[in-house]
Amino acid sequence: MTRVEQVNQKRRGRRAAGEDTRAALIAAAREVFTEKGFDGATVRAIAARAGVDAAMVNHWFGGKEGLFAQAVLQVPIDPAEIIKRLLDGPVDQLGERIIRTFLTIWDATGGGAFAAMVRSVTSNDKVASALRELFVNTIFRNLTGHLGVDRADLRATLCATQMIGLGMVRYVVHFEPLASADVEALVNAIGPNLQRYLTGDLD
Repeated sequence: MTRVEQVNQKRRGRRAAGEDTRAALIAAAREVFTEKGFDGATVRAIAARAGVDAAMVNHWFGGKEGLFAQAVLQVPIDPAEIIKRLLDGPVDQLGERIIRTFLTIWDATGGGAFAAMVRSVTSNDKVASALRELFVNTIFRNLTGHLGVDRADLRATLCATQMIGLGMVRYVVHFEPLASADVEALVNAIGPNLQRYLTGDLD
């Protein structure tokens, strides 16, 4: 093996180790932010959970906010794929599909990143902006645009409040019996209300 090949092999080894460290920090951050919210989570606690030196947070992410953006503000599924999935079916069942889709995604991680966002939204403007961008602009304004309905912006905002409120009650404050209710029970109970926001008479 030539000296150049040896150097390249070492570099590849260091890069893999670095990627492992970065992945470990992101995984630990998701857990700690979910448990503590943005303000309650510390760089030291996240690093300890990941089993790495706290200096690695600054090295890889530039600080706690950068790590939060990577670990939490990432959508667990491509929004374009969500919209495509929601629009695949009868329009008069869209409200039900929305409830079913989001609860299925969130239930898989116990609320996961969404719960962390909601815990942090009152104390961090960037989180509030990210939450608004995701639900109002990226998802529901796209849906109302596809539907061609009147008062599209109001409808999108109403839908966002329904879903964020549902997520907060189910995963953050754990109001029973909603917190442990079967997904289909919530689809049947909340879907019609969401459907009215989307296509019904708002007056």
